[in-house]
Amino acid sequence: MKRAFALGLVLVLLSIAVATVFFFEATAETETTTTGGQVRGRLGEIGAGLALGFAACGAGIGLGTCSAAAIGVIAEKPELFGRTMIYIVFVEAIAIYGLVMALLLWMTG
Repeated sequence: MKRAFALGLVLVLLSIAVATVFFFEATAETETTTTGGQVRGRLGEIGAGLALGFAACGAGIGLGTCSAAAIGVIAEKPELFGRTMIYIVFVEAIAIYGLVMALLLWMTG
């Protein structure tokens, strides 16, 4: 399991590095001015994608762990359903915050 996680992490970082190289090559070919406005806009889009992607991955991992624990608690004590739902909502809020940050970066970029 740890080996698969490490391999996935390496692949994600490698794909980000390759995408960055292609991004700067395309920017160097198309940009004729030195103001940097086009580069800043594209970096904002990359930042928005990264913010949303990492927030969604974190929320997915957290929901998997939290939901499994919540189901175990509900199986033993059904009256604790409301408390477990609060924890799940807090974890899901991480993805919503990531979406809001991505939209802010995308709109201002």
